Amino acid sequence: MPRLPAPPRVGPFREGAFRSPLHEPRTAVVLGRWLGAALLTCFLTGLCSHLLQDPPSWLAGRLPSRPVHGYQVTQGLHVISGIAAIPLVGAKLWTVYPRLFEWPPVRGVLHALERLGIAVLVAATLLELFTGLLNTLQWYPWPFPFRQTHFWLGWLATGGLLVHVAVKAPLIVRHWWRVAPGLAQRRAFLGAVASAVGVVTLTTAGQSVPWLRPLDLLAPRRPDLGPQHLPVNRTAEQAGTGTVPPGWQLLVDGPRPYRLTLDQLRELPQHEVELPIACVEGWSATARWSGVRVSDLLARAGAPPGAAVRVTSLEADGPYRVMEMPAPYAADPLTLLALRVNGEVLDADHGFPARIIAPNRPGVLQTKWVARLEVL
Repeated sequence: MPRLPAPPRVGPFREGAFRSPLHEPRTAVVLGRWLGAALLTCFLTGLCSHLLQDPPSWLAGRLPSRPVHGYQVTQGLHVISGIAAIPLVGAKLWTVYPRLFEWPPVRGVLHALERLGIAVLVAATLLELFTGLLNTLQWYPWPFPFRQTHFWLGWLATGGLLVHVAVKAPLIVRHWWRVAPGLAQRRAFLGAVASAVGVVTLTTAGQSVPWLRPLDLLAPRRPDLGPQHLPVNRTAEQAGTGTVPPGWQLLVDGPRPYRLTLDQLRELPQHEVELPIACVEGWSATARWSGVRVSDLLARAGAPPGAAVRVTSLEADGPYRVMEMPAPYAADPLTLLALRVNGEVLDADHGFPARIIAPNRPGVLQTKWVARLEVL
């Protein structure tokens, strides 16, 4: 029985549907190098943030409180590289999207698995960047928890990226150093992509890079705007701590528990430190904080050397109402129970009557409205 002729391919499936010479491997490899660097930087710095916020038990006591600006730098890089990856993803997908219309769409089991892997990689990367960008705006229109979802999407995207690189390794090696054979459009296209990355970086990085602040036109947050020239993520009104109980006292619980009123805290030796506060949304700001060293308060309660501390806020609820601080931070002389910032009594939105400020710590762990310190 004679075989029927294959129906003519139409639309994007027909031969020659995509005429741009830029849909070729060399352009894809160059963009892939840039995008891979951005995504890996984003993943590694995000991993640092996750480990600082939610360390496994074997690591908690080893987390370093130095360098002082460690979290500020890594979280700034995290958001900068994530935003820079957005135009790179768009350019890379435009370069390779004609492959979606290959014919036949599947040439075997391995080919089907490769295409499935690419689909997972693209979906995870787009969702990761999309949710991360909305996080910088503090807008969460989805029902799932952001931080945990963002963390696992990062692993999924990075794993998919490594598998993709491994599968495409022969092609990548072949085109890595290949000199472009007279393709002027490629240079113009890559120049446009690099310019787009430069523009979004320069106009957003100022929220974490002080010397770029004058160019900070598109960043979601300005680090110098807010009460006492510091941004606020969670206000006292949102936390239900706008009015501090009249008889507020700090409870320091340990082998020799004791309580201190605010006036008694102010009579203790005060120390001033200059420390940044940095948040997962990518903004950071440095301020002068003054207050009592946490290590002094714990020593007075009879804390043994190497003790960690649990900090409880006046907040009625919230995911960071209770925070555990590993020993390296609790013992660091720069870690304060701060009573003042930039020479002024703490504003209610910054944690009046007392808050934690420690070096190399995520902003969400710099507990505000402290009510209790407990030796662990």
